[in-house]
Amino acid sequence: MTRLMLGAAMLALVGAAPVQTVPLATGATQATSRWATFRDAYIEELFRLDPGFAIYQGRHDLDGRVQDWSPAGLRRIGDFYRRSIAAARAMPDRSLTADERFERDYLIQVTKGRLFWLEDADQPHTNPKWYVDAGLDPNVYVARNYADATTRAKALTAFFRRIPLAASQIRANLKTPMPLSFARYGAAAFNGFADYYGTDAVAAFAEVKDAGVQRDLKEAATSAAAAMRSLGGYLEGQQRTANDAYALGPARFSRMLSATEGVSVPLAQLEAAGRADLQRNRTALVAACARFAPGATVPACVERMNADKPEGGPVAEARRQIPRLRAFVEAKDLVTIPGTEQALVEESPPFNRQNSAYIDPPGPFEHGLPSIYYISPPDPAWDQKTRDAFVPGKDDLLFTSVHEVMPGHFLQFLHANRSPSLFGRIFVGYAFAEGWAHYAEEMMWEAGLGDGSPQVHIGQLSNALLRDCRFLSAIGLHARGMTQEQSRRMFVEQCYQDEGNARQQSARGTYDPAYLNYTMGKLLIRRLRADWTAGRGGRAGWKAFHDRLLSFGGPAIPLVRQRMMNEKTARAVF
Repeated sequence: MTRLMLGAAMLALVGAAPVQTVPLATGATQATSRWATFRDAYIEELFRLDPGFAIYQGRHDLDGRVQDWSPAGLRRIGDFYRRSIAAARAMPDRSLTADERFERDYLIQVTKGRLFWLEDADQPHTNPKWYVDAGLDPNVYVARNYADATTRAKALTAFFRRIPLAASQIRANLKTPMPLSFARYGAAAFNGFADYYGTDAVAAFAEVKDAGVQRDLKEAATSAAAAMRSLGGYLEGQQRTANDAYALGPARFSRMLSATEGVSVPLAQLEAAGRADLQRNRTALVAACARFAPGATVPACVERMNADKPEGGPVAEARRQIPRLRAFVEAKDLVTIPGTEQALVEESPPFNRQNSAYIDPPGPFEHGLPSIYYISPPDPAWDQKTRDAFVPGKDDLLFTSVHEVMPGHFLQFLHANRSPSLFGRIFVGYAFAEGWAHYAEEMMWEAGLGDGSPQVHIGQLSNALLRDCRFLSAIGLHARGMTQEQSRRMFVEQCYQDEGNARQQSARGTYDPAYLNYTMGKLLIRRLRADWTAGRGGRAGWKAFHDRLLSFGGPAIPLVRQRMMNEKTARAVF
């Protein structure tokens, strides 16, 4: 999983870095200039209103800032979204080039999605995850060496000084009682921030020799950690009166799909596509198990695959896997690998272990920096058997590395950061990013990764089934009355996940209703590949398809389909 996901006035900042824009591919005209001016002003205004997002994209002239989450601040950004949608829609097609029309539709879709989470889903008042994803993570200062250590330590100090106010705004905004899974997630995340702020984040700057800088950093970190600890304790207390009212409901869930991903199909049709993919992968798993562990049950077969643990742990194994995966992609000529950037592998920090693995790529305004592929250890509160099962087998981890690094997220962001569209470089959507990475897993198996080994195939299918159950769990939890316990059982019984993963995933589905995007995005990309390559050599057209798809950055996939297939409207086709 990636941690990403999303002006008229330019910033009047002393020493502010200029926006790094790349012109569109076609010739400059007066209309082009008008669109570029609007687009760039939109980006600058959004960066001013959401500095955490801007900093994550590499706009370090905004370092140290945190979004204004006061009622007035939330109203300002909501008004900006509505104003921007109206202004973009008012631009007639005839005044824009084809590239500009695409960027306009891209901008509208992104902004509709942001507005949905802000107001329709009302996440600032209902979901702690909204804040966890909106700029509280200081890792951009710690792990990205975009400047010398002293400069980054000063930026981190400025950030820490703003955290107490941010924490007070979060506490004032969150409505109670809240769902138990939300309270548990928020408590774990905010307490994890507290731990990280006060220890590892400070220790990362031990090389800084300036005593004043060190003193300021430690004082600010102590205050910020205390504010997060108080917020975490508050949510721990809310668990006593928590409820199970996590569901968006079918109407709002459908609005989510339309607003965020441009997918407007009946839920029954969507659910049928997910169930078909689940059945396809379960059938393939039974066949692979018959070869790998004849006579064993499927759960026993999967357990046997996962019993082959990586020597030295998953971090060490992932470091061995990445160069082998790159060599395979190059040998099979599957997709262009641009640039010389690297992906490093580390253990994830304590505040962000709700996902077993994720990658933190540098932003489009940063150059020459590595991506960091994080792998989470098991929860120490679990019993030993559950902790042991959580550590993936080598072949399960292999496809996690495919997903996160090669040719998944890491490669996709190498392309996105080089997109000819400025908007494509900045805004990479959930279904595009996760859909591509999940698609890459199956595509690599189809291309011959593992040389037909049933054990390797089981590793791929285990990951596919995990995403199938996410898909069905999201619909079930939010539109079909499914309980969290029913979701947990589905992960174990239908998708053969270990108990620790099933617990995590069933909880995640309550506060991350869009986690169906992994399978949804994969299915949309697979269908687009079939349709686009049908007249372009089939399998021989894969590389051209992959390069073309990735050139757009990360729009809603129906927009990409419309452009690649020259269709009149953007639509979701499974």
